[in-house]
Amino acid sequence: MGRSIENLVVWKESRTFVNDVYRMMADCKDYGFKDQIQRAAVSIMNNIAEGSESGSDAKFLNFLNIARGSCSEVRSMLYLCEDFGICSADERIKLQHQLKKISTGIVHLFDSISAQPH
Repeated sequence: MGRSIENLVVWKESRTFVNDVYRMMADCKDYGFKDQIQRAAVSIMNNIAEGSESGSDAKFLNFLNIARGSCSEVRSMLYLCEDFGICSADERIKLQHQLKKISTGIVHLFDSISAQPH
């Protein structure tokens, strides 16, 4: 059952995304907001990783659902980043596009695991 995170495209994409979020938030002085969006972004990557090593498909599916929820949280917070002047509309759109790709990848991984005979 163990899947190497380094072989999961969606994990690699989420790692890149986390780095992009950290770069965007580098100068933000609203430490509570900064912490929340960074933690949610990291949660995407780490839940994929934790699920891949969880020992069962059912657990992995649960972790993937949590990762998708974190995608939604970050997507919502990116609107606030734009509202607060932390990023431009173009930057928000670019990051949200990355999130959509990650979320779609999570769904595909979820579906491929669900389709496997148990």
